Amino acid sequence: RDVYLGVGSGTHAEQTGKVMIEFEKVLLKEKPDLVVVVGDVNSTLAAALAAVKLHISAAHVEAGLRSYDRTMPEEINRLLTDQISDYLFTPSRDADENLKREGVPQEKIFFVGNVMVDSLLFNKARADQSQIFAQLKLAEEGYALLTLHRPSNVDEKHSLTNIMSAITEISESIPVVFPAHPRTRKKLREFNLDPHATVIASPDVIGAWQPQSQSSILITPPLSYLDFLKLEMYAKFVMTDSGGIQEETTVLNVPCLTLRDTTERPITITQGTNVLVGNSPRKIIEEA
Repeated sequence: RDVYLGVGSGTHAEQTGKVMIEFEKVLLKEKPDLVVVVGDVNSTLAAALAAVKLHISAAHVEAGLRSYDRTMPEEINRLLTDQISDYLFTPSRDADENLKREGVPQEKIFFVGNVMVDSLLFNKARADQSQIFAQLKLAEEGYALLTLHRPSNVDEKHSLTNIMSAITEISESIPVVFPAHPRTRKKLREFNLDPHATVIASPDVIGAWQPQSQSSILITPPLSYLDFLKLEMYAKFVMTDSGGIQEETTVLNVPCLTLRDTTERPITITQGTNVLVGNSPRKIIEEA
């Protein structure tokens, strides 16, 4: 059954602390033998910490990924969660090697593959039935897809201005669909970057968008998993600072421009469709 902890937005410390407090109550009531945590968000670390402090074993799904960039909050969460977990379920062989180099015993490491890819393949046929193309008046490979949410890109005006200037130039050649994270949307307004978008769609008017032949950017509300997956599947290319989308585009064989200087998923570069472009307008435009 689902348990809602009632923890919303806040600083990293606030979120981590509140999840620990509320999740500890669940653990004391349910008395589980094992807690399974997934990914690299604040709740991943918080739940693992709460468990091991009560002498409950923890298992980390998506263990061993490393960007080697400790300015990323997710990197701190990954490192600490892996150090305190009893079972480390890795998505790739390079993740195994990362853990071994950090002194994790071999008997704790289990290469299981990528559950996000499993989910994608399981839901691909359902995503194909999505009506998002009709709603946005799009055609296969007739648009680029953009996501943007990392603090280093969104919270600094210079970085966000650089990225949006590149996106604006790209949009003169191909429409750009941009499902915007709420914090990103807030920063676009705060930095007066909304004029870079020719159309800002709210949930009630999204179907009224008419793509233009020149300089077309559509900022939409966050989309459902299946709607977004369909957009990923048929995009000409994807621009993102998300880790998971790097993997999804590789599996879908869709070109991906990652708006970061590092990645915890190097296999998407060595064996996939991913290119690191940072937030340099010149490099973004060249690779697009």
